Amino acid sequence: MKAFVIGNVALDETLSIEDFPRPGASIFGAALSRDLGGKGANQAIVMARTGLECRFAAAVGRDGRGQEIARRLEAEALEARLIEIAGTATDFSIILMAEQGENAVITTREAAAAMTPEMARGALDGAQAGDPLVMQGNLGAETTRAALAAGRARGMRTVLNPSPLQSYFADLWPLVDCAFVNEGEAKALGGVEAILAAGVTDVVLTLGAQGAALIRLGGRIEVTAEPCTVLDTTGAGDCFMAVALASAALRGSGLDARALGHAARAAAYTVARAGTVSAFPDRATMASLLST
Repeated sequence: MKAFVIGNVALDETLSIEDFPRPGASIFGAALSRDLGGKGANQAIVMARTGLECRFAAAVGRDGRGQEIARRLEAEALEARLIEIAGTATDFSIILMAEQGENAVITTREAAAAMTPEMARGALDGAQAGDPLVMQGNLGAETTRAALAAGRARGMRTVLNPSPLQSYFADLWPLVDCAFVNEGEAKALGGVEAILAAGVTDVVLTLGAQGAALIRLGGRIEVTAEPCTVLDTTGAGDCFMAVALASAALRGSGLDARALGHAARAAAYTVARAGTVSAFPDRATMASLLST
C-alpha cells in the first residue's frame, strides 16, 4: 500500500511571545526555529516516518524558499513531487507560540492556490485501489474536488482534513470516505452527524487534552490523550492524523482503537518538543510507538 498526499508545503518561522497581541498592539517576540511545515508536508513526512510508502505532491515557487524546501525534503524517506510555478512565491508560515503552549498560525497560500486540477490528478499516477489519498484545506476548491474525484475513480480511500476551513468543504463530503476534524471545525461544518449524513463513513474528532473519538453511524470509539508536558502544539493534529492512518494501513485494517492509540502517543511526543517537523517522532521513535 502507498499513501498519496496532495497539499501544501511551507517554511515555518516560529516566534515565542508572552501572549497573543490585541489589535493595534506592538509586542516583543523571540525567534525559536525555522522549520519545514505546511499541513500537507507535515502529514506526508509523518506517514513516511512510520515506514508507509508515501508520495507527496505540492506546488512551490522558483525561489530560495522553494529550493530550501526541496533540500529539506530530500532528507525524508518519501517521494516528493514539487511542482515549480513561475511567478509564484513559495508559501511560508508565521507561528506565534504563547507561553501557555498555545499557538496561532498565519500561512500564505499563493503557491498552494496555484496548483491546478490537472497537476493534482497527475500526482495520482500509479495509485491503486485501496491506497489512501490524503488532502487538507489549503488548495483551491476545483483542485481539491478534482483530486478527490480522481481518487474515487481509482478506488482509493479518500481522506480530508478540512483545515484551514473553506466555504466549499460541505460540497465535497460525497467524495470523502474519512474526515479528521477538531471540535471547532466540526461545529463550523454543521456537526459530526451532518458530516456522516452527507456520506462520510468515518469521522475522527480530535479533542485536545480530552483525547479523540472515531465516530461512525451507530458507533463511537474513544481514546484518551497521553499525559505529557505541553511545550508546542504546532503540527500535533497533523501528526495524530498521519499516524492513525498509517497505523491502520500498515496493519491492513480500517481505523480502530489501536490506530488512535498510536496516534495519541505520537501527538504527545510531538507537543512536548519545540518545532514542527523537527518535533515529530523520527523513524526509530516511530517504530517504538507503533510496536504496542
